[in-house]
Amino acid sequence: MLPGTSRVVILFFPMKFQERHYWKWRTSLAIFAMLSPLFGFGQSPTPAEAVALEQQGRIDEAANAWQVITEKNPRDASALASLGLVLSRQQKYEQAALAYQKAIALNPHLPGVQLDLGLAEFKQGHFQAAIPPLQAALKSNPKNMQARTLLGLSYYGAQSFQEAAIYIGEAEKADPDNAELQQVLAQSCLAAKKYSCALDEFHKILQRDPDSSAAHVLAGEALDGMNRTPEAIVEFEAAIKASPREPDLHFGLGYLHWKLHQYDDAKNDFDAELSVDPNNAQAFAYLGDIEMKQNNFDQALVALKKAVQLRNDLRVAYMDMGTIYSDQKNYPEAVEALTKAEELEPSQPDAHFRLGRVYQAMGNAPAAQAEYAKVRKLHQSADEEVRSKMPGAVPRLQP
Repeated sequence: MLPGTSRVVILFFPMKFQERHYWKWRTSLAIFAMLSPLFGFGQSPTPAEAVALEQQGRIDEAANAWQVITEKNPRDASALASLGLVLSRQQKYEQAALAYQKAIALNPHLPGVQLDLGLAEFKQGHFQAAIPPLQAALKSNPKNMQARTLLGLSYYGAQSFQEAAIYIGEAEKADPDNAELQQVLAQSCLAAKKYSCALDEFHKILQRDPDSSAAHVLAGEALDGMNRTPEAIVEFEAAIKASPREPDLHFGLGYLHWKLHQYDDAKNDFDAELSVDPNNAQAFAYLGDIEMKQNNFDQALVALKKAVQLRNDLRVAYMDMGTIYSDQKNYPEAVEALTKAEELEPSQPDAHFRLGRVYQAMGNAPAAQAEYAKVRKLHQSADEEVRSKMPGAVPRLQP
């Protein structure tokens, strides 16, 4: 996966509320209200009058009426569900969710309310909270594609991309012409490292819109994830052709060239990125890395220092600075840079090993041995993980 180029965007779709069985109850009330003279509430509104207000489009008054009704009858699950529905129509989703939760607590099998609760949570961006009621709604009606789609989108919003790909994939099969679902499915598959799935979806998008810069970029990321980097380069070149001044595209192309050790091409790409975005820290970091690899240490340090000045989370920049300072015997600066690299990714042994060598050169044997011990432990853990994944592997017996 290319660093810093994935552009996952949460998409919201307008959806109709599901038809409910308890609407039979509400319809009966509505008929009663139509047959009765329309008049003021008197002491307390009735459910029939609240439904009549809804049908007249007097939503604020309907909400007030249902509020009074539920306060008077706090164990009326259907009334609480109706209150939630009206509050949702007012876009008061937090209050609606509370009303739905109360209704479900009284009657967990009330048709349609689990879906409404999931939608209310989804509308607030509470994706994790939306998942349980949407699961319940789908369990009660496995053919409900609205619940299935919302569940997939909620998993997507919660960054549970494996699950999102499953449910959105099912929804996309039912609605194969839905471009938005194709985009979210493609992004979910990409984030879940299901590269073949992602590539199939991006090809569908590109068939419809061959000049889609974003689709070319994401197809390139999928190809790179499949170790088809030369093909990924072609996709990034197509993206740049479609949008030559869009930020990050030249960087992405440069990174792919860098991976293939095509450093001259990569330098041109990173320079092109900086002409579009002069503050692209990653472009400076990888330019510095190339200069270091080509033994241009002064130019490398200029670029690397600029990179960490713009962003303090670029491990490649700190590793390279530590390497250069170490070679120059500037040990205090080397320790500072390599320590930062360790903090950013403590599970990588290279920074620990190089820092150990710096401490050794400084005559600090205890600190050096501590770093080497970390390296051995990391390698041991990696070896054990590999063994556990080998066919026929068995747990090691403890003495």
